[in-house]
Amino acid sequence: MPRRGSDGSVELVEHAVHEPVAWEVPSGPARSRTVLAAAHVVPRAGAENVPGAVADLDWDATLAFRRRLFSLGLGVAEAMDTAQRGMGLDFAATTELVRRSAAEAAAVGGSIAAGVGTDQLAPGPHGLDVVRAAYEEQLAIVEDTGAQPILMASRHLAASAQGPEEYLTLYSGLLSQVRRPAVLHWLGEVFDPALAGYWGSRDVAAATDTFVELVRANAAHVDGVKVSLLDADHEKALRARLPEGVRLYTGDDFNYPDLIQGDGRFHSDALLGIFAGIANVAAAALVRLDAGDVTGFRAALDPTVPLARHVFGAPTPYYKAGIAFLNWLDGRQPGYAMVGGLHSARSAVHQAETFRLADEAGVLGDPDLAARRLRDYLAVHGFPV
Repeated sequence: MPRRGSDGSVELVEHAVHEPVAWEVPSGPARSRTVLAAAHVVPRAGAENVPGAVADLDWDATLAFRRRLFSLGLGVAEAMDTAQRGMGLDFAATTELVRRSAAEAAAVGGSIAAGVGTDQLAPGPHGLDVVRAAYEEQLAIVEDTGAQPILMASRHLAASAQGPEEYLTLYSGLLSQVRRPAVLHWLGEVFDPALAGYWGSRDVAAATDTFVELVRANAAHVDGVKVSLLDADHEKALRARLPEGVRLYTGDDFNYPDLIQGDGRFHSDALLGIFAGIANVAAAALVRLDAGDVTGFRAALDPTVPLARHVFGAPTPYYKAGIAFLNWLDGRQPGYAMVGGLHSARSAVHQAETFRLADEAGVLGDPDLAARRLRDYLAVHGFPV
């Protein structure tokens, strides 16, 4: 398989796949932490999944993936950026996805939360009343399904708000309407450059002060906050400032084992895209944590960190290609394809390394199948196998 050297050159190396790991399967959801995996979507084979096309999903594969997450005791964070919100998943498909996934959750007693955004609007700035109305429309859709709302960061709000007060006013108005406590989502510009300056400032400390002010003023309506800045020190400081009872759902796909374990006083819960790629390992690790076996928790989860850091490497918005690739390798979707043609966003050399790191971490449920699929994939990309 191809590997890139430190000088940028590519060489072919042999890799012997490991035996599959028999990870412990939980009997139910984790007890010590609240955990949601942000799930990806699978396009229908034969659909015109090219840039700009209307999303055409393989509903059987997409929903089967969610049933697997539920069966492993994980909740599902639906219609988040992992599902290609703002990168190929249009509003109509998003609405149908939330409805179908919520029905699956209800059927098995699974936990589900779903993204509430403004992506039905045309790109660019809008009046704040228009942005708020778009949020309200999506909030009603999500709550009508029974899913918990996640108030996502909005590109339209970032383009329209003139300062912190406008963020505080708009979000406070939304939180006053929720039927059950919501999750507030702070997605950093490393994931989406259009969100630079969110909460009214490009200074992270100032933005954090505004964010904390919002949470404290509306604590009764906030279940937790989901922070994706890939800054562990910032997250640790922030969770110490939150009101009692408000969770911090880590979105740090670089440092999640340490943050979930906590420091003895505070810990993070989790809403992670990487957990959609390593669901079997994450579930087994949480069983160990529930049993008070921190060593076992870290022994399972720490080896997945190099994989996560690779999948979420720059340019970070294209991490979804790694999540889809991992699930294709393991037989959970019929082909390696993504909505909007996004499967082309990572190179064959990059994805070969994704395979190697997943195998090293024991993520692959069927390493032999994954190896066969990798050989086919590399052959198509011109590498001898």
